[in-house]
Amino acid sequence: MSARVFNVLFLCTGNSARSIMAEGALNKYGAGRFRAFSAGSHPAGKVNPFALERLQLEGITLADARSKSWDEFAQPGAPALDFVITVCDNAAGEVCPVWIGQPITAHWGVFDPVAVEDDEKRIAFAKAFAILERRIQLFTSLRPESLERMALEQQVRDIGDT
Repeated sequence: MSARVFNVLFLCTGNSARSIMAEGALNKYGAGRFRAFSAGSHPAGKVNPFALERLQLEGITLADARSKSWDEFAQPGAPALDFVITVCDNAAGEVCPVWIGQPITAHWGVFDPVAVEDDEKRIAFAKAFAILERRIQLFTSLRPESLERMALEQQVRDIGDT
C-alpha cells in the first residue's frame, strides 16, 4: 500500500460549517492516508458553534478550526493539493484560484444547515454531517494507488451524487 498522504481541500463560501465538518470527518476517517483542510471564498471569520458541537458529538476534535480564505492555499508554500471538493453550490459556481498541485476537483453539494430555523439547527447539522460522513467514507474506501487519474477523478465526482 502506498505511504503517500493525499491533501484534500474542502471549499464552501463562508468556511464556517459544511467545509469545517468535512475537514474534521476526513481527518478522522482518512486514517493517515488523507490530510484535510478547509477554506472559503468569502470566509465568515468564525466557525459556526453548531458545526463545532456536531464534530464534538461525533468524537472529532478540530482544535485549530478557523474560518479562512481559499487564497491561503494558492500561495507559495501552501500544501500541494490532490483534491479540491466544493460542498456548497455557491462555491462550486465561483472562479477558483489556481491551485498548487493541479488537483482533481469535484462538487459534493450539501444543503446549508446554517440557513435552517434556530429550533431545527441541531437536526440540520446532524443531517448535513451524515451526508458528508457517508461521502467521506466512500472517498476513503477508494484505492488511489491502483487507479488511473481520470478514473479516480470520475469516482470522486460520483460520490457527490450519493
